[in-house]
Amino acid sequence: METLFANRDDAGRQLAKRLVHLRGQPVVVLGLPRGGVPVAAQVARALGAPLDVIVVRKIGVPLKPELAMGAVGEDGVRVTDRHGRASVIGPEEFAAAEAREKAAVSARAARYRSHRPRKPLAGRIAVVVDDGIATGSTARAACQIARARGAALVMLACPVAPPGSEARIGTDADEFVCVETPADFYSIGQFYEDFSPTTDEDVIACLGLASTERTAPAGDSAAAAANDELPDHGVEVQPTAGSVQLTGFLTVPQTAQGIVLFAHGSGSSRHSPRNQYVATMLHQARIGTLLFDLLTEDEERHRDNVFDIELLARRLTDVTRWLRTQPAASRASIGYFGASTGAAAALWAAAEPDLGVAAVVSRGGRPDLASPRLTALTAPTLLIVGELDSLVLGLNRDAQAQLRCESELAIVPGATHLFEQPGTLAAAAALARDWFLRHLSAP
Repeated sequence: METLFANRDDAGRQLAKRLVHLRGQPVVVLGLPRGGVPVAAQVARALGAPLDVIVVRKIGVPLKPELAMGAVGEDGVRVTDRHGRASVIGPEEFAAAEAREKAAVSARAARYRSHRPRKPLAGRIAVVVDDGIATGSTARAACQIARARGAALVMLACPVAPPGSEARIGTDADEFVCVETPADFYSIGQFYEDFSPTTDEDVIACLGLASTERTAPAGDSAAAAANDELPDHGVEVQPTAGSVQLTGFLTVPQTAQGIVLFAHGSGSSRHSPRNQYVATMLHQARIGTLLFDLLTEDEERHRDNVFDIELLARRLTDVTRWLRTQPAASRASIGYFGASTGAAAALWAAAEPDLGVAAVVSRGGRPDLASPRLTALTAPTLLIVGELDSLVLGLNRDAQAQLRCESELAIVPGATHLFEQPGTLAAAAALARDWFLRHLSAP
């Protein structure tokens, strides 16, 4: 039997190498007590990020407690096993086991947080870390807690898991990162040379050491400082577009470089974790954002509206004019960020000669749907496409050939249309940030 890791510290260092692209971004690392915390501590140290815990407890199968039939966690989160292990006992016995684990969650959380308030997750990247994944019940519960606390992007990371774990996690995590997925997986401990139990004292020591490291003198960790300097959260606004009132979130950091309006693709909204993730990275660069829905709920029910690029572009144009009437944005430089069909709307609207749009970024966009307006576009335009998104990549190459403005086509290696592969969304967001920093100017 091959061992992959000397101990949890070694596993954490190996895992951190898969996450280095997150350094300097608004990350909070969340260890799953107990065994996941030493692994998470190494990840947090490598990223210069704050360390916290999410307390979850496995509901074990009777006589086989290492096998989960569900999990419970903080904030009342509850996950039951999808494969029916909970059916091996009666509902009363299961309820009793669940109650015991809920009590354990409350007691453990109180102990770990006696002098340490929770790290805020709103608008940040939550990296949920365990020492390994078997059934995935506890990991799924932890991811649900992180999302409920407002994380813009939830990543699940572990050193080892059985093949097919990503499918079992499903949509509970936006990204899944794992060092090894061996075919001969029987238990997490088989891949560790030292898999001795982690105690509550060990967890508290990890949290205390991480806190000490992050209060080191200024200059010791620029990345750590960046995580503590997020701007205030945005305010809900109701921009008008013609006779329609829409809903959005406007965030304008002090000394903002400009404001970027987001045009979401079909099936997406202002709540999109991917667009919120990009927005958070822009906030870190002191760029404001307006995330809003181009259509009302009633309009979205009609599929024709979703692909009516002229309608979507008109909405974006109207909201841009509305934004310029707001005191916080009256003199701001304006940029557009569009995804999928929203990118076509952004390109179409940016060609309006009197809007004065300073820059456009398209991520996985459909510029072909804005073909009648491409030659009129004057704003510097960045087209970001995944390397493996072959059809859309061809459409973007053809569109760039029609552009007469400054333009670039950036291809993200290993990415598909939704940039779901580890690190690809971060790469696309960084490209967008750098483009807007280059072309938006402070008022």
